[in-house]
Amino acid sequence: MSKVPSITLNNGIAMPQLGFGVWQVDDGRVVDQALEAGYRSIDTASAYGNEASTGKALAASGIPRDELFVTTKVWNSDQGYDSTLRAFDASLSRLGLEYVDLYLIHWPLPARDTYIDTYKALEKIYADGRAKAIGVSNFEPAHLERLLGETSVVPAVNQIELHPQFQQAESRAFHARHHIVTEAWSPLGQGKGLLAHPTIAELAAKHGRTPAQVVLRWHLQLGNVVIPKSATPSRIAENIDVFGFELDDTDLATLAGLDSGNRLGPDPATFDMG
Repeated sequence: MSKVPSITLNNGIAMPQLGFGVWQVDDGRVVDQALEAGYRSIDTASAYGNEASTGKALAASGIPRDELFVTTKVWNSDQGYDSTLRAFDASLSRLGLEYVDLYLIHWPLPARDTYIDTYKALEKIYADGRAKAIGVSNFEPAHLERLLGETSVVPAVNQIELHPQFQQAESRAFHARHHIVTEAWSPLGQGKGLLAHPTIAELAAKHGRTPAQVVLRWHLQLGNVVIPKSATPSRIAENIDVFGFELDDTDLATLAGLDSGNRLGPDPATFDMG
């Protein structure tokens, strides 16, 4: 059994607080390694092109379905009510599953004005029991405000770029007010300098841990769900070994001071690809 604690979503479903992201992971053996290391939550998406290999790895693992938590997402080109339903069917078929645990809208695409109709398709999928929970990804408070006003199911999760140099305080506060779980993508800053930051190196030395473990521990103590990605077996194991130590209040305050407000990924207000 996995040693990762779960959090309870707003509909009562339990979700592991630490999972494994498979963006740019094309080899099902990497998913095998993650499952062997103890991960039980796998985050994929239609756009990643690896739902089929992920599904094969899940099936081959022999792990009972009710011990796995599988997330996938509808891509931008499939937004809209009917096309989202078709896209979900295709994702489920590629994964080889009868249901997913969480289905997300990948991007809000505000200029297209499709996310309300898309979310209504997710509500239908949820009502039919084919997704145990539904939510969104990369939505900002203004997008969520409109969604809450025009649909009936509060998103269980919003998956957003979040790391110590981009802490998203406004979004996290909005989520907390509305009982939406914050899930962090690029939790380690995509390896673009964050883990070499001297402050994080100092905290890693203090705790006898790696910089990545310190950052992942920070996420967990904030209450975020976190989905680190790696194709390196040693790092896959390292990233789940974050439950044997705790950051103190001084550590957390120090990390809070690293927020620069700089994104690494696209801006959800303007991103419109696919």
